[in-house]
Amino acid sequence: MAAPRKKDKTPLPDFEKGGENPAITGRDMQEIVLLRNENARKVVGLLLLVFTAILFISFVSFFFSWKSDQDFLAGGDWELFRQNHGEVENAMGLMGARLGYWFVHNGFGLAAFALLPWLGLSGLYLLFQYKPFSLLRIALHTVLFTVWFSLLLGFLFQKWFPLLGGTFGFFGVQKLQHAIGGIGAFLLIAAYAVVYSILFLNLNPFARIKLPVIGAYKENEPEPAVVTAAVPSSEPEAEIIIDDEPEPEIDISQLPPITIKTLEPEPVQEIELVSEPESRPAVIDLGGDDGFVIEDNTQIEEELVAENKGEKTEHYGLDTVFDPKAELSQYRFPSLDLLNDYGNQKQEIDMGEIENSKNMIIETLKNYNIGIARIKASVGPTVTLYEIVPAPGVKISRIKNLEDDIALSLAALGIRIIAPIPGKGTIGIEVPNKNAEMVPMRAVLASKKFQECDYQLPIALGKTISNEIYVTDLAKMPHLLMAGATGQGKSVGLNAILVSLLYKKHPAYIKFVLVDPKKVELTLYNKIERHFLAKLPGDGEAIITDNTKVINTLNSLCVEMDSRYKLLQEAMVRNIVEYNAKFLERKLNPEKGHRFMPYIVVVIDEVADLMMTAGKEIETPIARLAQLARAIGIHLILATQRPSVNVITGMIKANFPARIAFRVTSKIDSRTILDGNGADQLIGKGDMLFSGGNELIRLQCPFVDTPEVDRIVDFIGEQRAYPTAYILPEVKDENAGGERGEMDPNERDELFEEAARVVVQNQVGSTSLIQRRLKLGYNRAGRLMDQLEDAGVVGPNMGSKARQVLIPDEASLERFLDNLL
Repeated sequence: MAAPRKKDKTPLPDFEKGGENPAITGRDMQEIVLLRNENARKVVGLLLLVFTAILFISFVSFFFSWKSDQDFLAGGDWELFRQNHGEVENAMGLMGARLGYWFVHNGFGLAAFALLPWLGLSGLYLLFQYKPFSLLRIALHTVLFTVWFSLLLGFLFQKWFPLLGGTFGFFGVQKLQHAIGGIGAFLLIAAYAVVYSILFLNLNPFARIKLPVIGAYKENEPEPAVVTAAVPSSEPEAEIIIDDEPEPEIDISQLPPITIKTLEPEPVQEIELVSEPESRPAVIDLGGDDGFVIEDNTQIEEELVAENKGEKTEHYGLDTVFDPKAELSQYRFPSLDLLNDYGNQKQEIDMGEIENSKNMIIETLKNYNIGIARIKASVGPTVTLYEIVPAPGVKISRIKNLEDDIALSLAALGIRIIAPIPGKGTIGIEVPNKNAEMVPMRAVLASKKFQECDYQLPIALGKTISNEIYVTDLAKMPHLLMAGATGQGKSVGLNAILVSLLYKKHPAYIKFVLVDPKKVELTLYNKIERHFLAKLPGDGEAIITDNTKVINTLNSLCVEMDSRYKLLQEAMVRNIVEYNAKFLERKLNPEKGHRFMPYIVVVIDEVADLMMTAGKEIETPIARLAQLARAIGIHLILATQRPSVNVITGMIKANFPARIAFRVTSKIDSRTILDGNGADQLIGKGDMLFSGGNELIRLQCPFVDTPEVDRIVDFIGEQRAYPTAYILPEVKDENAGGERGEMDPNERDELFEEAARVVVQNQVGSTSLIQRRLKLGYNRAGRLMDQLEDAGVVGPNMGSKARQVLIPDEASLERFLDNLL
């Protein structure tokens, strides 16, 4: 049951069929019970304090008035006592006289005062949550001390003032003396005190008692001085024994030899005290009065790898763990002050609206003879979820088919029915709220769930219907596909993902490849080029807007992927996490090509435009990266306004299990992106469905405005940066084919003839065709295409179009090859 958005407002309703008044259930009932319990706790605490004061006054007054009040307290008649003596003299009246009589006279005597501190502390704890000590431990001490002190007073003053020990102390001592005598009773009371001090007060009464050592050493032999050195618990305890025995061969001025012995057979380990700076996680101040911080525990996690293996991690010299953040050690993470504070954006729950929607749903289903056993509501930031438990015998499909009828009766923009809700035995009906709530990015980033997550690439996607912050790991997805119509929040969602990563990751651990065909959405991030962005060597701006550069960049990422897999193979690890952990421990030699691998996140804002202009040239490297790049830390985020089948092809969908759908215009588009309906029934403005592979989750995307992003990138851009952006491997551009010189025929590739036959058979001069048919990498296929052009098999490069094939058939090709040789 989701919590209401304002705790001080009317609780969420839980309706029974046919009921008129809402019932409070679930978390709301828990909050009400907790509130009532808190009030009851404060009342009990106050009464305990008052009772403690009454007992104290009664006990003190009893020692002065017990004689005059004894006739009544011993069992006399109250009316007769009042006629002879008047009122009782105890300061607390009749009640005080009785309390003093019960606790002091018939109880523990003067030791009864020991009960008062525990009662007072209990009252303070219940009233003010004041708990300087453990109340259970104080209660145990109170009981043990009261019993012992009463017996001691009874033993010492039994002949002069028996009242001091009370009835318990007096008769207790009498029984002990009758059983074991006076001396035995004294020894038992003294032993009680010693055992109590040892077990409960951690005192050692025998610490100053020293016994002589007998038979341990020879006569006139001095006892060796033993100094115990404090060592860690994991090391054997060591003793340093100084041998003071004089030797006749050595001059008396010389120092005696020092030998080191251990209590265990293992060899002694030398302990060197080195003044080291304390290793602390990097704390990022998120600003303001929030008090929230983000701890970058990456270095600590890396050091734990060595510690778990029993290896000692040093912090100096060449033995230190490699720190990828050393070059930008003064880097400061952006604070929450850079984001807008919208204050309390939570809308007041409209109980009338919820009641009306409930009645409409019940009435609509009743018109079709569908009974409801139970219905309850969960109010979210954008929609309210009504969970229905149908009556026995009702088919789910009957309720599912009434989606349009319920939408008509509620006059709502879009009704979505979840039949059934995964993991629950209920059917969900999502009804949009009349007043939607905005989810600020600042509130999401300041949440405990985001700050304490330990994901590799954490991204905050917003709030669920139950008002919970939803944070997931891009590294586990491992690629994300986003789609939505124009103006439904897709670009804001991209910015939210990028901002989440900027707030969590150091520039040494992540790099972005940003592709923006629209040239306006991602240009703000140019300011952090030398901190977070990656690009090809020789390119100007790191934000890629030219389609030709996009193809080269994606092919360069394929080369980077192959290079990283080769390094993983040499390091004998399976993924980037294991490889980086091994590299940080300096188990991989940089002279052999090993390097620290940052994560690379590729963001393509409008993939539909690229598919229209480049087609297969774009789809092939995207598919390769999606299939293979997960283990080496390259992750793709593709966004499109037009989720049609010719844009989101089957090959792309198969490798993108994680998908985000904003509102789309048709059910066909919804099925294309989500493999099911639902995206066409969203209400827009950041309302989205997230599919992680198993189930759909409805979220409200956090809102981050352009000025906020501008302030964040300005804050990062003003800090010290790397000399250049992260450089990707260079890939030969087919457009530069006309500028190269003639190739030596003797340097032709061994697959030259086979590549020529493939091109002539298909009459398509495409590098990607050679890649697929001959199963080659892009670099080798590009060289083959250049050789075919030099030989006259294909024409010059024509941009995004395939080259013209100059040989019409295979027979002509064979004659051409014979002449060429």
